[in-house]
Amino acid sequence: MALDRSVSRRRLLQLLGGATVTAAASGTLAACGGGGGSSSSGGTLKVIGVGDQEAGLRKVLDAYKSSHSGFDFNLSFAPADQVQTALRTQLGGGNAPDVHVVYPGNGSAMSMAQLSKAGLLTDLSSQSWTQKVPSGFKGAFQNEGKTYIFSPGSSMLGAIYNKKAFATAGVQPPATWSELLTVCDKLKKKGIVPIALGAQTPWITQLINYALVPGTVYAKTPDFDDKMAAGTASFADSGWADAMTKYLELQKRGFFNDNPNGTTYEQATSMVATGKAAMAVQVSAVLSAFRAAASSPDDLSMFPFPATDVVADNWIPAGVVVGIAVSAKSKKADQAKAFLDYCGQQENLNTWAEAVSCVPLYGDAKVDPALTSFLPSLKANKAVPFMDQRWPNAEVQPTHFAVVQQLLGGKTTVPDALKKMDEAYRKGA
Repeated sequence: MALDRSVSRRRLLQLLGGATVTAAASGTLAACGGGGGSSSSGGTLKVIGVGDQEAGLRKVLDAYKSSHSGFDFNLSFAPADQVQTALRTQLGGGNAPDVHVVYPGNGSAMSMAQLSKAGLLTDLSSQSWTQKVPSGFKGAFQNEGKTYIFSPGSSMLGAIYNKKAFATAGVQPPATWSELLTVCDKLKKKGIVPIALGAQTPWITQLINYALVPGTVYAKTPDFDDKMAAGTASFADSGWADAMTKYLELQKRGFFNDNPNGTTYEQATSMVATGKAAMAVQVSAVLSAFRAAASSPDDLSMFPFPATDVVADNWIPAGVVVGIAVSAKSKKADQAKAFLDYCGQQENLNTWAEAVSCVPLYGDAKVDPALTSFLPSLKANKAVPFMDQRWPNAEVQPTHFAVVQQLLGGKTTVPDALKKMDEAYRKGA
């Protein structure tokens, strides 16, 4: 998937934010699908997505149309602000499209959890593909045990690294936290910035915590999200404190570029692509942007960012990408459900996943070689959705952004930062 930097940034926002930070596709709502006339199977299926779905969604719709006589569709794409407002209003008013974009998990008006709670989505649980959703991802797909969204797969989050910079320092991708510190120390001694951090761009602030928390929290407490929802756990009294302390340790050891809070995502990308910096903690969705900025695409690859010294506890974050659902008020619900069932078939799932550069939700499909080191954790169910995809509202994530910037600026402490996140979380849905 060839993306310029602005598109990569929009895609990253969508993937990371799940339901709470969404991609702002440019332009106005535009129809760009099938013929638009009626069909013998109940008329044209109206489909609305967001721009980052276009490559995959269009492919599977075209394939479905070519193999199903009488099927037709009208495909449109809306900017994220219209999705959160106008489309949400349409859903409530009963004049929504038959198939439409939905964000995994919770946290916004167009998230799976919020829409299903409001009775606005069709239950897909009877479809066979729903039984293949990895257990660690069920919270992004299900509400009260029922599946309401289809998504083609997940984006990996780890370290994008410059192979030449690693070779200059004579180091290899680390498998433990201690090894990571040693690698960073050797890189620094060679005059290479170990980790590029563009924390001036708010959403970048969350990435290192997201990379560490699967190991410091979920490996020990896989049901942490459920305990948070029940009020029996908190950020402050969990492995989140360990993750944030390690985040600051990287800074105190001088392993970041100077003034991370004054460095942008684009600047950090350039640092890694040119070898000035060795790595950046990022999602696989932007790997193409890093490669585009490098002298050779082969200079860059990825590895899981280790959080602990116990290899088996170094779980990974894998964010479920934006998906689609069937409106509960659709007059063509059977037709729409048949299309989503088609999407869930392995070949079609793979087609969509490849188009949007993500790892397919299930099955053994070909993936970017840079992502192969993540696959064992996925197969072993040692992967969890990006943390915000289970948060109950849209206030926790911006609070997280802010407190990390404050931590990096020496303006708060880890306990105070986590206290603020707990306060935002307890505001509920």
